[in-house]
Amino acid sequence: MKFQILNTARLQLRPLTIEDAPQIQFLRSNAIVNQFVKRQKTETIEDALNFIKRISSSVSKQEVYYWSITLKNNPELKGTICLWNFSKDLKTAEVGYDLHPDLHGQGIMNESLTAVVNYGFKTLNLDTIEAYTQQDNLSSVYLLKKLGFQHQPNRIDEENVKNMIFVLENKA
Repeated sequence: MKFQILNTARLQLRPLTIEDAPQIQFLRSNAIVNQFVKRQKTETIEDALNFIKRISSSVSKQEVYYWSITLKNNPELKGTICLWNFSKDLKTAEVGYDLHPDLHGQGIMNESLTAVVNYGFKTLNLDTIEAYTQQDNLSSVYLLKKLGFQHQPNRIDEENVKNMIFVLENKA
């Protein structure tokens, strides 16, 4: 399936480009953005460009759907959101996201996640979308619950035991 740009009232979710390297470097190295995430930091522009190339390759193979979150009146990347870690039958995917700290609390991730969930269920025909978030990331926990994701207390993330696992089922 061809990559699809998603539009919401305030946002455009567009493909990641090499021009996004400075913002990717910031998002993937900033202490606030990464305080609840275990991932390799992107310390340099070269690291960011390598990350973008790797993601672009995965998007072209339809292994990952990865969007740059931008405001409609400003094309600069403000965050990212993706569907990845697909099950073998392509019926379950994991969602991941990050956002510039200056935009926290403004409903931008709510708007982005709603658009991506709709895309996952209506376009990709997913049955389930999962989200892993660290238990102390109260904003993310609140967002997931607000959008109807259900906490799975009996499931444990072996790679990060502080993570909570949430699941949203396609009700269509």
